[in-house]
Amino acid sequence: MPRKSTLSKGLAVAFAVLAVSAIGGMVSMMIVFKIQTSNLTMTERPTEPTTTLAPPPVMRLPRSLIPERYEILVHPHFYSRIVEEVNVTTPNQTLFFNGSSTVYFRCHQPTKYIFLHSFELSVSPLLVKDHDENGQLKVTSYQHHDDESDFLEIELEENLKTDGNYSLSLYFEGEISEYLQAMYVSRYTETNFDSPTSARRLFPCFDEPDMKAVFQLTVIHRVGTFALSNTLQQSKQINTDWKYTKFFSTPKMSSYLLAFTISEFLAMDSPKSRVNIKTYARPEAIAARHTQYAAGITAKILEFYEGHFELQYGFQHLGQVALPDLEPLAMENWGLITYQEGALLYEEGVSSLLHKEVITTIIAHELAHQWFGNQVTMKWWNEVWLNEGFATYMSYLAVNHAEPSFQIKLIMDDLHAAFEEDALLTSHPLSAPPNDVQTTGEILGMFNAISYSKGAMVLRMLANYVGEKAFDDGIRARNGKSQYKVSNIMEYWTTQMGYPVITINTTSGAIYQKHFLYNSSAVSRYGLTWLIPITFTTNISGLNNVWLDKKGPGNEFISKKGEWILANVNATGYYRVNYNLENWERLLWQLETNPSVKKYVHVFSTIFYHEKERSVVMGSLVDILWKRNIQDNLYFFPRRLQKSQRRANSDVFSMFRYICLSQLCTDEAFFCLLFSIHTNLRSVIYCQAVAAGGKKEWEFAWEKFQSSTDTSEKDQLRKALSCTKQTWLLNRYLSYTLDPDKIRLMDATSTINLIAQNAAGQALAWNFIRLPHFCVFNHINLCLQLIRFKDNTEMNGAYRATLQAIEQTQVNIQWVKENHDTVLEWFERETAHLE
Repeated sequence: MPRKSTLSKGLAVAFAVLAVSAIGGMVSMMIVFKIQTSNLTMTERPTEPTTTLAPPPVMRLPRSLIPERYEILVHPHFYSRIVEEVNVTTPNQTLFFNGSSTVYFRCHQPTKYIFLHSFELSVSPLLVKDHDENGQLKVTSYQHHDDESDFLEIELEENLKTDGNYSLSLYFEGEISEYLQAMYVSRYTETNFDSPTSARRLFPCFDEPDMKAVFQLTVIHRVGTFALSNTLQQSKQINTDWKYTKFFSTPKMSSYLLAFTISEFLAMDSPKSRVNIKTYARPEAIAARHTQYAAGITAKILEFYEGHFELQYGFQHLGQVALPDLEPLAMENWGLITYQEGALLYEEGVSSLLHKEVITTIIAHELAHQWFGNQVTMKWWNEVWLNEGFATYMSYLAVNHAEPSFQIKLIMDDLHAAFEEDALLTSHPLSAPPNDVQTTGEILGMFNAISYSKGAMVLRMLANYVGEKAFDDGIRARNGKSQYKVSNIMEYWTTQMGYPVITINTTSGAIYQKHFLYNSSAVSRYGLTWLIPITFTTNISGLNNVWLDKKGPGNEFISKKGEWILANVNATGYYRVNYNLENWERLLWQLETNPSVKKYVHVFSTIFYHEKERSVVMGSLVDILWKRNIQDNLYFFPRRLQKSQRRANSDVFSMFRYICLSQLCTDEAFFCLLFSIHTNLRSVIYCQAVAAGGKKEWEFAWEKFQSSTDTSEKDQLRKALSCTKQTWLLNRYLSYTLDPDKIRLMDATSTINLIAQNAAGQALAWNFIRLPHFCVFNHINLCLQLIRFKDNTEMNGAYRATLQAIEQTQVNIQWVKENHDTVLEWFERETAHLE
């Protein structure tokens, strides 16, 4: 996105109202906290006996054998539909699948053991061939390791020879998942993998990202269904009940990218281009042309990437599938990208502008993966940011090309998502030590805001430092299979967790850096410092650049004529900036008299984040901001909204209306009743209607949710149902998440999250996820309960997130203790005249 992009002043004011409202909510929480703690005696956490743990198992495959090619046949026996006929025995549904595979591999070190991955599969018989000697090797034993390695270990009678060419053939069988894992069944489809370690659930394989190979897949499926995979169909045979669909061989690629679907979907073609693009969805969605927007924007973005990278997409075709059930929002399988329906289907007159932005962004991200991740892949999952960070950063450029009116929101969202997570001691470096990322749970834990958002922000900072042209030239070289050279500036930002806050005193010119942490009492354990490229400007000079290493230059930052100084212009650097109070006041005065909205958002967010660290006298700054920018403008919002309604074609004004209205309605102000339900505002109105109503209104919304076939409308109603203030209705809604016929599996987690965001539902959701061990919730023992939950529950990929939740809870409790009286006094003083 261009560095000079701006938003309206009104949007900045909306952000201000949002933050002040959040502080109001904190005050309410503080009062409840004080009341609940007054008569309670806290119990000490029980001591636990120490035990000596066994050494962890080896989790990585040895590199003695390297795969080159797979030939796979998969036969799911699932019935896509069962028709009941008179006097005919109706078959029973089955989740059974079986198949066979042959993997051809080369031996790099002599060994008599073959290790590969296999999870919840039965395998037999095993046949190992020596293709150089045209002979067969005897298998003496094989076993599945009973640990998190998922290893299938095969022992041979004699050693494999260095540089020898061999193959392993076997038969396998397993069960199709009903829980969106690996090969799983949906109401409309049978679908393949959706996570980094899913391939091993379908067939035994070398399931690590750098062990790339060619895959040739054949799928046996029911007559009446249609199979898709990464490549086009090579041939098909049909008998009475079954189709045999054989696909062309893939390019050499990682196992996690292999994909196939079996469905009755139809396709819409994209506008003609070099690549034949087809978008698949349910027949009714195709008939209603809900795939039209995605089909058009995909062609536009793919063409942009080919020109930008100066490297063609690797296939002559591209399939993208809108799936009713999918665990992630999307998966970048090479040649066959899968999406949740809500991430691909756009319904004119029902979907909002924000929904269109989400669709465009996700498509841009997944298409970027066709280069970053698919053609060029990280060696191991500890560096997954090289996939996700690059794809996220490149999506900014692609979205700006395809839909330039979306402007700044994407970057700001990712910047602050990264800042939030990276200010915790439980964060991790972009490139984590390989030994820290071994199990499936640890791998899944790397798919977070650090890898996606921080990765993108660090790349954005690098591009701003070296210049966009030099950065793009480096990327083209990387995709051209020569190593992209990164200056040693990147070492500081990729191998260290966290980020710095730079403190500038414009009176003395002093400048220093410090590891920014939310916990004001914590001291960085690592003594981290960064090599920081600082951009800054003043009201009497242009853009300047300096470097900071620990402590840095001083004269550049002295305000000699009373001018303000603004560092980290356009927030291109991944760091926060703090100033002396006099410079803060000059900046706020500048924002009032001649605002630049991008600078305003950056400065405003910086103010409130520094409030947590108490680095400056925040009371004075909040006073200035309240009096100058919020109090005087609050009552003009309805007029601004009404005027913006007449500018419905403006994307920025549409977003402005949505942000303002959602905040005003959240505060239960009467403003939200003044407007007709525009599609961009529908989710807010639905939510407030359910919140203001009771059983009748909730059940009306539930009935509409169940009967709706429009993906966007259904999603807005699903969110609105979580807005009720009636706890018994929220309890009912939580119970519905256990029934896939009521709430689809892929929506269950997000529905619980929505209920947890409702103040009336926080306790209910917390107790619900700990079933069957219900206990009474209160703010006092929340942190203790989180710790016990972490210790007593199988966390898998949620372990790191749980540690972060514990730390964030501790930070919030500390914030309440330190700021309760000050903030409450400030609000009482400022609102006294309203009584």
